[in-house]
Amino acid sequence: MTEIDRHIIAEHVTLLQAMERINTLPGGKMTLLVIDAAGVLVGTLTDGDIRRALLAGKGIDAPVASAMYRHCRALIENDIRPDRLREIRHEGITLVPVVDAQGHPVGIIDTRVTQTVLPVKAVLMAGGRGERLRPLTLTTPKPLLEVGGRPIIDYNIRALARAGVTDVTVTVNYLADQIEAHFADVVEGLQVKTVREPQFMGTIGSVVLTDAASDPDGVTLVMNSDLLTDISLEDMYLRHEETCADITIAAIPYVVSVPYAVMETDGDRVRAIVEKPSMSYHANAGIYMISNRLLAQLPLTGRTDATDLIESALRDKLNVSWFPINGTWIDIGSPADYRHACEMMQMKI
Repeated sequence: MTEIDRHIIAEHVTLLQAMERINTLPGGKMTLLVIDAAGVLVGTLTDGDIRRALLAGKGIDAPVASAMYRHCRALIENDIRPDRLREIRHEGITLVPVVDAQGHPVGIIDTRVTQTVLPVKAVLMAGGRGERLRPLTLTTPKPLLEVGGRPIIDYNIRALARAGVTDVTVTVNYLADQIEAHFADVVEGLQVKTVREPQFMGTIGSVVLTDAASDPDGVTLVMNSDLLTDISLEDMYLRHEETCADITIAAIPYVVSVPYAVMETDGDRVRAIVEKPSMSYHANAGIYMISNRLLAQLPLTGRTDATDLIESALRDKLNVSWFPINGTWIDIGSPADYRHACEMMQMKI
């Protein structure tokens, strides 16, 4: 019996039989999907529904149809809209049925595990040498350095899994054998693919080696693999869609403090003096939502950095948007960054 089969029950089955079925389910997933004679979803049933029916005078031999909740919310496979799922999640519904075009149950989403289902593929860039982290990276590729007892890259794989992204590719180069061996097994519930660069292709060039852009109307999430962040990928995707962007760049606030009094001048005259001002910028965080039509234009050989693609899009007057990261973001590029990340994760454990 598959996972979904364990949750399906016919509407004519007795409440006693339904209770026995519910008793076999894991504690967090004690919901049954009720189907009619044609196999179409017609309601849901929980132990609470059964208890209320019994208190209302129903007998244990009464059919499930007499106690089920008939106004359940369901999503259609291959058309799961993240905004719709978020609405359902915000209503406090944790188990969401997924049905096919005919209304037959084909899956169930546990929003405590999979918060959303983003219709994107993901490519993680993991080919760099991590030279600033030597000697740590002399024998270990940076994405596999452990933070809090877990490889850095696995935090990003877990974030993708929670966002419902199932098609994930990691592009590799330096010490590629180790990363390929790491992903030979399932990680965070995902079977991650790896693609090896024939040479260093920059910070986005190797995406052309994947099948990410196979759907010209789709969107691909491209990100550096050595980041620690709690960015909301759901919010970023929705922003990308709402703004009809060709590229959406995740951005992190970056403040520059000047330790001197700065003069505001007009020709040879001083208009004002500002004591030790701070200037705030939004820096590229290395996470992008990109239209596949744009990715399909990447050259098949040579080096292409993400900034090259962005500058080209700007020259062509395409829609380049940005999304602010308001929480944690650490680019582990130096020994100090690595120590900070380890200390931060140690505090969370």
